[in-house]
Amino acid sequence: MNAVAKVDKNAPEVEMEAPAQPATAPVAVAPPVQEPASPPKKKRRIGRLLLMFVLPAALVIGGGYVWVTGGRYQETENANLQQAKVSIASDTAGRIVQVAISDHQMVKQGDLLFTIDPEPYRIALAQADAAVAGARLNVEQLRAAYSQSTAQEKSASSEVDYAQSQYDRAADLAQKGINAKSSLDEARNDLDKAKQQVTVAQQGIISAKAALGGNPDIETDKHPTVMAALAARDKAAYDLAQTTVKAPADGVISQASSFKVGQFVGSGTPLFSLVETNDTWIDANFKETQLTNMKPGQKAEIVVDTYPGKTFEATVKAIGAGTGAEFSLLPAQNATGNWVKVTQRIPVRLELTDPDAKMALRTGMSASVTVDTGVARGFPAIFGHATAGEAAQ
Repeated sequence: MNAVAKVDKNAPEVEMEAPAQPATAPVAVAPPVQEPASPPKKKRRIGRLLLMFVLPAALVIGGGYVWVTGGRYQETENANLQQAKVSIASDTAGRIVQVAISDHQMVKQGDLLFTIDPEPYRIALAQADAAVAGARLNVEQLRAAYSQSTAQEKSASSEVDYAQSQYDRAADLAQKGINAKSSLDEARNDLDKAKQQVTVAQQGIISAKAALGGNPDIETDKHPTVMAALAARDKAAYDLAQTTVKAPADGVISQASSFKVGQFVGSGTPLFSLVETNDTWIDANFKETQLTNMKPGQKAEIVVDTYPGKTFEATVKAIGAGTGAEFSLLPAQNATGNWVKVTQRIPVRLELTDPDAKMALRTGMSASVTVDTGVARGFPAIFGHATAGEAAQ
């Protein structure tokens, strides 16, 4: 009898493994197919050889050509734009009563900047006018004194003639015994007095003439005293005019933020600055090796960092007299054992030729300068045998 297996429902389930598959028959593998032998790589070798030799040769030739034909344009970024800076000061001392400008304001030549209290200078001018009138009156008095001395000299001369005739008559009578000797002595004394009066009158004429500058007919305003009074009057008028200070040129006001009404200023004391916009130039510091063919009059191009896409035309105006180190406060002393050669820089001044560009530029701006020297290096320079004449050609 077949036994019936009882299954316990509470027993845990056991996973049944799948029955093993019957083994399959081995598959026959075909033998590998042999590829045909590749041809020799001659073409690749030729290409590599060309790449190894032709490309460096082309680079050398191209670089040599660029170097030989280069050197015409000398460039530097060590350049700054400069404008004239004028220190504004008053020629007269006084208190400020009017200020017509502010910091960073544009002004034109002749515009009012400020005004100093003019009242003290008006009073001084009135005093100078009075002094001129007094000097002219004094000259007229000197001229009258000269005329008086001349009249006195004529009167004294007449007295001499009369005293001489009286003396001659007394001498004749005394010789005939008619007149006493005392009468002759009295007549002689009167003659001597008359002659002395003539001498005094002549000295008065000389003194009056000297007071008139040696010329009795001199013009009143040509007399030294009047001329001195007129000069003092002109000085007073000049001081009064200087109480109104005007702009000496077109430009921009700078450092005037603390300049206010009521401030007392002294004569010649700098108050603020005026940067002239019509006087603009470029100071470029080139290496000494870049100045071989550079000379005044050559054309140049300026690129200011503020306007990177704009080019300004300029002209070389002058080349500095020496390197920057030569004009420093403590020039370098190279007479030592540890001397090292350092390429020096020499300032070159360039003048802007575009008048419209000057108004858009400000002093101190950084710039890049390119100067067209018109002379390339050339083939002789490769061997170091280029002469100044060849370079000029």
